[in-house]
Amino acid sequence: MNLTVTIAPVRKSVVVNVDPARAFDIFTGGIDRWWPKTHHIGASPLKRMVVAPVVGGRWYSLCEDGSEVGIGHVLVWEPGRRVVLTWEINADWKNDANAVSEVEVQFVAEGPHNTRVELEHRGFDRLGKESGEKMRKDVDGGWPTVLDMYVKEVAHGSN
Repeated sequence: MNLTVTIAPVRKSVVVNVDPARAFDIFTGGIDRWWPKTHHIGASPLKRMVVAPVVGGRWYSLCEDGSEVGIGHVLVWEPGRRVVLTWEINADWKNDANAVSEVEVQFVAEGPHNTRVELEHRGFDRLGKESGEKMRKDVDGGWPTVLDMYVKEVAHGSN
């Protein structure tokens, strides 16, 4: 008998005071301005966070020592609407192409100058029960800080 492990996705949302196209641009192209420098897995301090703006593009961090650390890849790129990224990080917080979950971010207009940004981090079951549950718990606690930094950057950038 096979038992299927099902681990619930993490869902978070914030509302920002810009239109969906601007919210998307700041989330993706502006990620280096708002992503917390403390939130990375490289051995050297984080210098720059990058999301390549194309399906198949890399999501990675560039460290101060010149090394690059992969985070994932772009699965869906729909400017102003949504982006889906792989999260290729295992429960020990190491880059691991065999430990893939997904982060989907949707940008939903709530008026001419307001956007609800809905983040869903899913697929933890692919990591196995113990590792998947650990990763889910970790990111459930981490995404609020990351999204708070994003909201602050949107507010700063829209002034």
